[in-house]
Amino acid sequence: MSVTLTPELVLERLRGVKYPGYSRDIVSFGLVKDVTIDGSRVALRLALTTADAKIPQLLQESVTAAVEAIPGVSEAAVKLDVSAPVAKAMQADGGALPQTKIAGVKHVIAVASGKGGVGKSTVAANLAIALRGETKGVHVGLCDCDLYGPSMGLMFGTHERPQGTEDRIEPIRRYDIALMSMGFLLDDATPAILRGPMVTRYTQQFLRSVNWGELDYLILDLPPGTGDIQLTIVQTVALSGAVIVTTPQEVALIDARKAAAMFSKVNVPILGLVENMSYFLCPGDGRRYDIFGTGGGAREAARLQVPLLAQIPIEMAVRESGDMGVPLTQREPDSETARLFRKAADSIRQACRIED
Repeated sequence: MSVTLTPELVLERLRGVKYPGYSRDIVSFGLVKDVTIDGSRVALRLALTTADAKIPQLLQESVTAAVEAIPGVSEAAVKLDVSAPVAKAMQADGGALPQTKIAGVKHVIAVASGKGGVGKSTVAANLAIALRGETKGVHVGLCDCDLYGPSMGLMFGTHERPQGTEDRIEPIRRYDIALMSMGFLLDDATPAILRGPMVTRYTQQFLRSVNWGELDYLILDLPPGTGDIQLTIVQTVALSGAVIVTTPQEVALIDARKAAAMFSKVNVPILGLVENMSYFLCPGDGRRYDIFGTGGGAREAARLQVPLLAQIPIEMAVRESGDMGVPLTQREPDSETARLFRKAADSIRQACRIED
């Protein structure tokens, strides 16, 4: 029985190719960007960030062997786009703008969404707790970059005022997480009325003037959209990657694509996609209800060729934990939803190790 040669078949075979030194495959890491079939010839493009000169050669050999082993393939043409660990962003005029690391921080991870209301801040808060884990040796910070709608003070149960000087600000610490938010500087009823230059200034202060100390991970909770705050960050900060948060329905996925496209344009890798409010399990009978549709996150992750990190259900415990100021992963660490956040955090850790 003959097998039809398709991009899907090629990708399936490539799931057997592991990234050198890791148990995870190159497809789930999002390295395979294009698969083109011309008769019996298969052309592939892979994009990776590494400083190890051996990695591209090893991947070239293993990918070529895996594809040419597919029945019906006469030739595999594998192209690798290799970039250095610290990427270069592009200015509006097309010129290169160097990104710089935040002193003392190993990995900066942006949590983004194209639209509001998808639970991005809830995801960011729980990922921060999950990345910290149960050990004292992992240090995590969380910067609430949504200057207009800050929420991390509420989600972490604190409204303390940061101490320090104009040049150096001490973050608030809660559950062993270093925090900074505009909500710590303003009263609950006071809006942040800021125009472009001030937005850029505050964003830079939060990133550069806060005494983050030595951190393994700094999570940036971005506002929705692709405005001044996002541009300031992607053009000036060396990001290890971005996590895109969406809900299953198309109206959210449309905007998630825009957020992903923004990061792609400045060579920031997408670490994966989190589908929030994925489904509802009725506590009475355990029946599942797909309130916002089903399969949208998985389809979008496949389209972007990135991992689907987690499908987080919509449940009262998540909402209650946020309102109580104790993220669910901290409050109920043994719950199924907390396990899903930890699984996503494990994938993020592994992706960041590849950057090291």
